[in-house]
Amino acid sequence: MRHKPAANAITRRDALRTMGCGFGYLSLASLVGQSLARAESSLDHPGWMITDQPKAKHVIFLFMNGGLSQVDSFDPKPALEKYHGQPMPGGDLQHERKTGNLMKSPFSFKKYGQSGMEVSEIFPHLAECVDDMCFVRSVYTEIPNHEPALLMMNTGANFAGRPSMGSWLTYGLGTTNKNLPGFVVLCPDVPTTVGPPLWSSAFLSPVHQGTYVADVIDKSEFDPLKLISNIHNDRFDLKQQQKEIDLVKQLDQLQMRSTPGSAHDPQLEATIGAMETAFRMQTEAPDVFDVRKESEATIKMYGEGSTARGCLTAARLIERGVRMVQIYYAKGDPWDHHFDIEMHRKTGRDSDQPFAALIKDLKARGLLDETIIVAGSEFGRTPVVEVGSAFMGGQTHNGRDHNPHGFTMWLAGGGFKQGFSYGATDDFGWKAIQNPVHVHDIHATILYQLGIDHTKLTYHYSGRDYRLTDLAGNVIHDLLA
Repeated sequence: MRHKPAANAITRRDALRTMGCGFGYLSLASLVGQSLARAESSLDHPGWMITDQPKAKHVIFLFMNGGLSQVDSFDPKPALEKYHGQPMPGGDLQHERKTGNLMKSPFSFKKYGQSGMEVSEIFPHLAECVDDMCFVRSVYTEIPNHEPALLMMNTGANFAGRPSMGSWLTYGLGTTNKNLPGFVVLCPDVPTTVGPPLWSSAFLSPVHQGTYVADVIDKSEFDPLKLISNIHNDRFDLKQQQKEIDLVKQLDQLQMRSTPGSAHDPQLEATIGAMETAFRMQTEAPDVFDVRKESEATIKMYGEGSTARGCLTAARLIERGVRMVQIYYAKGDPWDHHFDIEMHRKTGRDSDQPFAALIKDLKARGLLDETIIVAGSEFGRTPVVEVGSAFMGGQTHNGRDHNPHGFTMWLAGGGFKQGFSYGATDDFGWKAIQNPVHVHDIHATILYQLGIDHTKLTYHYSGRDYRLTDLAGNVIHDLLA
């Protein structure tokens, strides 16, 4: 007798459920079901919330990728001036590259504001905002290479595969504007040294991944519809597209109802959500990214260049309810000035005016109190001169090597103290010696201001609970107003 195939083909999930008395299906449920169910249900029971009235609601991360030199920006060291050209006390500092003697900063410092903060000449506009800023001069991390240090600053781990801070924020807090992504990343070109892993959602739902938007180098060709790929459809109007979205959603829901165990499939639900967000973005994204709609005075305040447009766009996104915006200076390591620290003049000039304008603009919009601006690099730079390696011709020059042992970050808004400086490096700016602050501590404190207990914002995956601060991190209450 000829075999007649069944009307409905068996699915792989059904096979696991029925074959071998269902032991395969039980294994699958044990490995996957618990972690997904806990992760998705956690939003209904936010046990990680400290308060219903957090100090801040949004984060803007200004990233000077490559390594801002703390002793040439916000951490002046008179001892470098005094002992310029002499050996560093204590001998070889064991850098990545060969280094020489102490090197003074080529930039002058002045005191500004009522707080009397000292700021380098490369940041004259930011210097006017010191009474709104909170400086942390004792930040440190573990590894002096760009890739692991970038990953640590962005994901809380020295290796790829962990969710980014923006992903954790949208996972924990959601977004207040369903027409825009909760987490947006702005950079003139991709990749940076690491690229997408810096804004990945990793094992969190894909809906929490950062949406990367490239800047337009030539502003004469600016078109907000071209900033985000496939944001506009010339073939179908919104009504026709809505019908397609509704049909796909109905088919997916039908699949979830008809397939045992998939009634609450987080991955499928995330896909539906991403499609719906992409559809809604067509109406709001072109408008919010069109910075030409700002007043001439506002555009002039931010200045020219990709960082200026990124900062202005960030202000507009935060105003529309986006949870986190991250701005990278450029691809690669543009602040990585091994050869000549004088190159900080160029990167500083590009960043100084936009950073200061962002503080002033958010204050004018009434958003600074509820927005945390955090600025920094993956690490700092050495107080000693770097001696040229073979690929640089072997000559001595005026650059500085990587320094993860003590560097400066600053924050503004969101309930952080104003005109305040915390921690200190040694007399030469080599290592944090007073109130050391690890990257995990920075993350924990930012989460705290957003109303989140960093030890409880977890996701169960691969047999353990993960969090942004891993197994460390302390809230630095001294930074908070």
